[in-house]
Formats: sequence, structure tokens, C-alpha cells
Amino acid sequence: EIQRRGPLLFRHALNLGLVSRFCTGLATPMLNNHTFLYFAYGSNLLKERLQLKNPSATVHCVARLKDYKLVFGNHKGLASDRWHGGVATIEHSPGDEVWGVVWRMNMSDLDQENVTLGAYSPVELSVKTKGQELNCRTYIMNSCVYAPPSPQYLQVIVMGAEQNGLPKDYQEKLRSIKTNMYEGPLPVMAELEKMAALKNLKKIMEIFARFSPFFA
Repeated sequence: EIQRRGPLLFRHALNLGLVSRFCTGLATPMLNNHTFLYFAYGSNLLKERLQLKNPSATVHCVARLKDYKLVFGNHKGLASDRWHGGVATIEHSPGDEVWGVVWRMNMSDLDQENVTLGAYSPVELSVKTKGQELNCRTYIMNSCVYAPPSPQYLQVIVMGAEQNGLPKDYQEKLRSIKTNMYEGPLPVMAELEKMAALKNLKKIMEIFARFSPFFA
């Protein structure tokens, strides 16, 4: 079980970016010659996490992938130095479903770091959103050896699910996932908190600037 509350400032900044659960869009993985649709289901549910390496990413919609399930593990059993535990992937499982976020991204972000290293392979899958199906690019781990995630990694996934309004029952399912109880430091968490804090500060400054004549 993970801590249900992250750092207050971090969570407040995430709440400022809350998006609609559903949206409409073009039913194609390539919106034009410069962008594509990417279905995220793990830590990339969280905007701040995805934008650490992919600043072009913008929310397209929330969607559901049928006949797949979310699992955790490591490529060839090699533990993640970044997350100190298993990381997310999906596998075919009739009757199950995975909820995620469809992001619109620049073609320059097409190749992810772990794909280059051979840990994940890109695939094109059809996901369902309100009123339509979308063909999206996503990534599935190669040679997955099951392993529980760290509490911090699972926390990022849960925050992303909250941030984007995934179904409440799916959020509860995520919270119930057992972790490896790792309690050590994770530099990536400090990066995320710093990024969220800076975004929150920027919003505050914009609001202050809007009303600055009243304080002159």
C-alpha cells in the first residue's frame, strides 16, 4: 500500500492541471506530419513525469484498452535504477481492461529512451474513448520478469490517474497494488516535485500580474 498523499505543493500543482475525462479527436495515430497519438498507462500518466523528457506532450483524451491488463516487472529481470522496483507494462488478457491517457506528441519524441535500449517495443493498438476508437502508439516491455513496483513509482501512477480523472474504481484498483516497500531516495521524485513547484509558482505569478494594478 502506498501513501495516499504526496507533498502538498506537488499535489496542489497537479490539481491545477486537472483535465476532462473524455474528449473527441481524429481516429488516427498520426494527427499530421508532425504529431502522433501515444497511449500512456504507467508513470507517463502524470504530465510532469512525461514532460521531463517529452515537453511537447499535451493531453488528447482519456481512453480504455480492452483485453489487456496492467502488470509490473523488469526487462530480463534487471531492476530499474530509476525506480528501484518493477515498472509498468501491459499484456494481453481477455476480459480485462487498462485505462490510460492519450497524449498528442511531436514526431521528434517518437523514440523513447527505453525503446532505444531494447527494454520496450512500440506497438499500435486501438483504444476506446467516448464515441470513437483511436489507433495509438504505445510500448510493451520485452522479456518481462514480474516484480512489484516501488511505492514511489506507484504513487506517480496514482497521481497521474487522479490528475486526468480516470474512473474512480480504476484508481482504487491502482492504489491496492502491492509494492516492494522500498523506502530509499529516488532522485526522479525530486525532479518531479521541482517541476510541479515551478509550474505552480508560474501560475501564481500570472494571477498576481493580472491583478497587479490593484496593488500599485
